[in-house]
Amino acid sequence: MSNRVWLKDGTVVDGTGEPSFTGDVWLQDDRIVAVYPAQARETRADVRAWMGEKPWMHDCRGKVIAPGFIDVHTHDDAAVLNTPDMLPKISQGVTTVVAGNCGISLAPVVTDQPPAPLSLLGDRQYRYATFRDYAAAVDAVRPAVNIAALLGHTALRIKHVADLDRPATVEERAAMADDMREAMDAGALGLSSGVFYREAYAADVPELVAVAREAAAQGGVYATHIRDELKDILEAMMEAAGTARQAGLPLVLSHHKCAGSANWGRTLQTLPLVDELAGRQELAMDVYPYTAGSTVLREDLVDGVIDILITRSEPHPEVAGRYLRDIAAEWGMAEYDACVALKPGNACYFQMREDDVQRVITHPLSMIGSDGLPNDERPHPRLWGAFPRVLAQYWREKGVLSLPQAVHKMTGMSARRFRLGDRGVLAEGKAADVVVFDPARIKDNATFEAPMQVSDGVEAVWVNGVLGYTEADGVQPQRGGRFVRRQTVQGLA
Repeated sequence: MSNRVWLKDGTVVDGTGEPSFTGDVWLQDDRIVAVYPAQARETRADVRAWMGEKPWMHDCRGKVIAPGFIDVHTHDDAAVLNTPDMLPKISQGVTTVVAGNCGISLAPVVTDQPPAPLSLLGDRQYRYATFRDYAAAVDAVRPAVNIAALLGHTALRIKHVADLDRPATVEERAAMADDMREAMDAGALGLSSGVFYREAYAADVPELVAVAREAAAQGGVYATHIRDELKDILEAMMEAAGTARQAGLPLVLSHHKCAGSANWGRTLQTLPLVDELAGRQELAMDVYPYTAGSTVLREDLVDGVIDILITRSEPHPEVAGRYLRDIAAEWGMAEYDACVALKPGNACYFQMREDDVQRVITHPLSMIGSDGLPNDERPHPRLWGAFPRVLAQYWREKGVLSLPQAVHKMTGMSARRFRLGDRGVLAEGKAADVVVFDPARIKDNATFEAPMQVSDGVEAVWVNGVLGYTEADGVQPQRGGRFVRRQTVQGLA
């Protein structure tokens, strides 16, 4: 007999953005087999028959039944292999993560000493010469959540480009394109780039287009950490849009923000440009619900205005959890020089202003991504709390998103933009990735002082029909995740 789960009498928010309703959701093995309003229960012969088989029933009165959340911007490439229970994500209700962002991916680099920014993923897992090898490793581990992945342009450069301070030659472009083609054949979602970072900054548009065209040929997407999120952000957005347009594939602007105190308020310029570009090409963006970002230590981000929280320093591990300003004062030097002395390492940069963050989160083309760094000893709290924070802050407390809108930005829109065709929506025949949460209690508990804290209110999470997490008992022993390959999607969210 197949395994049936009956989620009964909940507020069904189906991920499409349409209004919610009180009803039931049935799961059978790894599929959703029925979604209907409560008043239709007695008129459906199939449902009455299933009730007679005594399914496992979860009373969802007062709770929300939603598609499992999709974290579209992660650096979980190694985390799913090193810590396959994926507690930071599944405890938020996340059932699928998109890895390989910002040009950073494990494949196709083989090394024991990855340079920055590849070092953000750690140094123990760079042993997959092909994307197919990496996907097979994920399937063998069977993590608690699904993982889909982009191929990183910076990883390709480090493998193939002899001098990272210049654009790739014709021969180097061809070698990168060959690896891109292999990755798409193996199910990659597309290409990511991070021309913000030194290792990829010298890449020109012809280099990016040469690789991106291989992703376009098989229906992939192009996600990019643009060249500049500070004063030249508009020019960087135009470059990204032109690259995607020339290559012929959809664009996703990664973690869209206006960074740096001189840039605060400029979403009043960037978001109209997003709208203008979206009128000419398929375009979306992801965003995290915090005013601080997190990346490697970079002295060019030290401006004497913003707070910078050190999360890791290789030469001075004892300073993790302290602010750069205090370290510099103690050492009797400028913040810029202290940053140089602390490298290599990571930090949280309080670069954004809340009104800008809110404008991006409420924009109709934005999706939610955590952008967390699981390899950090003191990670940014977004690794553990981004998705409950959106619901607690921007739906329940501020009321700037409706509940269907908030869920759509974390589910249905994400699945369509990233070509995850059978996920992100509660509908018959879709994958049985489902979260049940308490709308009155859901909230993030992770803070910058104590970042590794499980959120409240996520009561139960199913991944491919497998109960993977409950609030009462934590991660369950059976893991239901798998490597998710690119699928054809009709229409746009």
